[in-house]
Formats: sequence, structure tokens, C-alpha cells
Amino acid sequence: MRRYDLHCHSTYSDGLLSPSAVVERAAARGVDVLALTDHDELSGIAEAQAAARGTSLTLVPAAEVSVTWEDHTIHVVALRIDPGNTLLADGLEQIRAGRDARARRIAQALEAVGIRGAFQGALRYVTSERLISRTHFARFLVEEGIASDVKDVFKRYLSPGKPGYVAHAWAQMGDALSWIRAAGGQPVLAHPGRYKLTQTALKRLIAEFHMHGGIGIEVLSSAHTAAQVAEFAGVARAFGLRASCGSDYHGPGESRLDLGDLPPLPAGLTPIWDDW
Repeated sequence: MRRYDLHCHSTYSDGLLSPSAVVERAAARGVDVLALTDHDELSGIAEAQAAARGTSLTLVPAAEVSVTWEDHTIHVVALRIDPGNTLLADGLEQIRAGRDARARRIAQALEAVGIRGAFQGALRYVTSERLISRTHFARFLVEEGIASDVKDVFKRYLSPGKPGYVAHAWAQMGDALSWIRAAGGQPVLAHPGRYKLTQTALKRLIAEFHMHGGIGIEVLSSAHTAAQVAEFAGVARAFGLRASCGSDYHGPGESRLDLGDLPPLPAGLTPIWDDW
């Protein structure tokens, strides 16, 4: 059976490994089909494609797009996109432009609670000048001994309601999915179990996602418990969505799952790759 991992990150967003190193690690771990899904970024795809040539691994061009939905930040994985599509590239550039301003506001919020130098500290962990994220701040806070690990930083400082969290408006759902479809891609709702939504709100989200052309949902994710896997398998069946899977790998020591460490999809689902 072929092994798919359709969600991971490189140094072109907030991963710890270069695109070529991600591909090499995935191939060594027996992954057959890999999607590099850097946040709002396409620049690492060419390096990953080059690294995949001559191996048994198939590289899927992809990205993880940041969306604002009812004041919540939602992520949509865009699979099998054309990286040269102008509409998608321009849309992602708009999203990235907002990240720098948000980062400066995060640093100000952390300074207000006594954590100084966070912006410059986060920059030490930025591996692409095009993107700075909360994860880069988290790594700095761990280095400073303020928290034990990245997960602890998010829990104490960078999640909604915490002192370093800054709300931000990303792309609208309809816009993001129109960019993805224009690039020939397949929109997949990423790790739905991570969103702090009521069941009613979750149904609204999925209905709107589906209405705008979303066709898939991550059933298997490092963010999901066994109960959530069963829950989102049911959601996929109820809404007629295809099922996807991804480790959301960021690098050694920071990820719950390594590349390819995913069980088979639950029975009765149509995989996102069914007609690839």
C-alpha cells in the first residue's frame, strides 16, 4: 500500500529542514507521495521537486493557506497546484505582507508582559525573509528559558486569550479557494480538530468551505485524537468530502508525528488522491 503524507513544512515557512532535506527524510522513511505545504508560500517547491527527481517519491506541489473565518484563523491545504499561477501567487503575497505587521504587534504584546527583544529574537529563527510566524517567536521563548518547549509557548503566550496573541485578518474563505481552484488545486480543510469551535460552528465552517469549492478534509492529522479521526471520517461521509492525511511535520523534536507516521484512512472514505 502506498504511503501518503500530504502536510509538512520546510525552512521556507516555519519548518526546521530545507525542502530537499524534507524530501530526503520522507523518502528514507518510505513515503511514496509527499506534499510540501509551507504556510502561504510556494518558493520551496522547486527545490523539493529537484530533490524528488530520481527517487521513488512523488512530490505534490502544495501550500497551506491562512484564512479568516468568523474571527477564527483556519488553514486550507492547497494540493496539486500550479506554482506558477499568478492569481495564487499574488494572493499569497498579500497574506505574507500582513505577517510582518502582525509579528511586530506580537513583539509589542510580549514586551508588555516583560519579555523584551522578542522581534529580533524571533528573526534569529526565520529561515525565509518572506515569512515570520508565531513558531519563530515560540522558538525564541524556549531559547530564553521562558517556556519548556514550543507547545508550552503556544499554550501560555500565543493562543487566543493569551498575552502574546494578536488577532489578524487573513484571506477570506471565498477568495482563498478561488485562488486555489484557479491554480488547478484541490482545497482541503487542514486539521479541523485544532479549531476551537462548537459543533454548530464547525458545521457552518464545513458547509461554507464546501460551498466555495472545498473538496477535502484532513481526517488523519497529528493534531487529531482517535475520537477525532472517527468524527471527521463521519464529517467526510456526511458532506461528501474526500479524505486526506498529513503529519504536519515541522522538524525533529517539534512534531508529534514524523513524516509518513500515519495509519491507513478509516474504511468507507474516498481518498483525496483517488483520481490522481
